Amino acid sequence: MTETARAFWVAAPGRGEIRAVELPEPGPGDVLVRTRYSGVSRGTEELVFRGGVPESQYRAMRAPFQEGEFPGPVKYGYLNVGTVEHGPPHLLGRDVFALHPHQTRFVVPAGAVTPLPDGVPPARAVLAGTVETAVNALWDAAPLLGDRVAVVGGGMVGCCAARLLARFPGVQVQLVDTDPDRAAVAGRLGAEFAPPERARGRCDLVLHASASEEGLALCLRLLAAEGEVVELSWYGDRRVALPLGEAFHSRRLAIRASQVGTVSPARATRRTFADRMALALDLLTDPAFDALITGESAFDELPAVMPQLADGSLPALCHRIAYP
Repeated sequence: MTETARAFWVAAPGRGEIRAVELPEPGPGDVLVRTRYSGVSRGTEELVFRGGVPESQYRAMRAPFQEGEFPGPVKYGYLNVGTVEHGPPHLLGRDVFALHPHQTRFVVPAGAVTPLPDGVPPARAVLAGTVETAVNALWDAAPLLGDRVAVVGGGMVGCCAARLLARFPGVQVQLVDTDPDRAAVAGRLGAEFAPPERARGRCDLVLHASASEEGLALCLRLLAAEGEVVELSWYGDRRVALPLGEAFHSRRLAIRASQVGTVSPARATRRTFADRMALALDLLTDPAFDALITGESAFDELPAVMPQLADGSLPALCHRIAYP
């Protein structure tokens, strides 16, 4: 008899619903996972929910195990933690992380899940995909001992990057955001906090994660001569204007992109996607990351919760979804 599960779908831009889905019979190399928690990656999922993915990026923006097509109907998401109910003996009964949409149970190849290390609670492990993004960004950015670094934008990716930078010896890291409530989060992450008007300049390196042109312009102002901005934001269908006159050329500033869809060229010959994910999960033994979980809702509430997350009426860094 065919088994079914329930999944969250963006039925149309701005409207979500829960649908029944048929589960395939697990093959010899597959696992059947019962979801315990998923996380809403607010920046990217807000773009998907409102239909803001540019048509030119439909292919690049596909999530693993996505069903449907942009702008909708589409089943999208990639922060999922669950328990293996069927699969190889070494995985059976283990809690695992998977890049899978919001769904109560699912079948995927065994190689698509990563067991949680000892010391990483499932409720925190939903951050693994975001920590992985921050790891890739720091491989791209290559901070040096004693660097002065700013992270502009205190969302999930910015906060994860700030926490990892705070663990570098001698690095001075400042988290910059317009929301004064981020000061408490920055403190828990071991980083200084500043509003934009008080941000420290003469930085060797600036990571940008605010997804705003004002934030990116600020990054350029904060750089020391020959400094570099590493751009982590995803702007979707929005155009960005930049002040590339002024001192941009005379100070020999640089802007480079970082994107988690490929392993950083700095490590691509020596690290796989699986290596990068395993590292992200190992880093989540650090309880400081709990500061990024700012709310929780039940799975059945997702159709009502997603519009609130998308329009900002429900403020959140990572909003965790709990499953029955």
